[in-house]
Amino acid sequence: MSLSLYKKKRSFTKTPEPEGGKSTSKNQLVFVVQKHDASHLHYDFRLEMEGVLKSWAIPKGPSLNPEDKRLAMMVEDHPFDYRTFEGIIPEGNYGAGTVIVWDEGTYEPLENASNNKKENEKNLLRQLHAGSLKFVMHGKKLKGEFALVKTAYRGENSWLLIKHRDDYATTQDITKKDKSVTSKKTLEQVKETSDSIWKSNRKAKSKPKTQKLQTATAQSSTSKTVSKKKTKRQNIVMI
Repeated sequence: MSLSLYKKKRSFTKTPEPEGGKSTSKNQLVFVVQKHDASHLHYDFRLEMEGVLKSWAIPKGPSLNPEDKRLAMMVEDHPFDYRTFEGIIPEGNYGAGTVIVWDEGTYEPLENASNNKKENEKNLLRQLHAGSLKFVMHGKKLKGEFALVKTAYRGENSWLLIKHRDDYATTQDITKKDKSVTSKKTLEQVKETSDSIWKSNRKAKSKPKTQKLQTATAQSSTSKTVSKKKTKRQNIVMI
């Protein structure tokens, strides 16, 4: 549940990404899937656990087809507030590119689910450590039963995201639904209007004293110049 690796990779004076945050739901665990156009287009699949978002990068995106086994590379934990992040990570920063909230909702374990959030979380954490997660998703795009299974296919961080056969299974490509579920915009539209999507809540740094002094001096000099010009104009009129 440590965010040390997440923070180590980022400079928060240069990127709009959130630094922390706490869960606001007492009864349900949440998930978010963010479509991320970085060096390579992919989908970031995030599940709330232990107060953070356990995260996997899925190159081809989620699928509702049980025949598809989508590679999901586990990455560093992300802060809870990341679930609402949508906008642009500036060039020169880790993960630079455009991000949209492609899907969001709640989820719970497939087996032995309860009305107690902490119990569900313990259940899911046991499955996570065992390398096999089974859960039910209640999203706007992703619904029904899914599994995340650890595999040695691409190293120790590689998993497979698999849709179970249920009423929500389909061969239709769910990634064709390419708009954000929050802003209703595509990646391209967010890229063009990111300022209206995300605004920093960080306080602007105060100017150094030397800079303030220089600004005040410049303003004073400008004021004196304007005053002299006015005086000259008045003298001309009097003559």
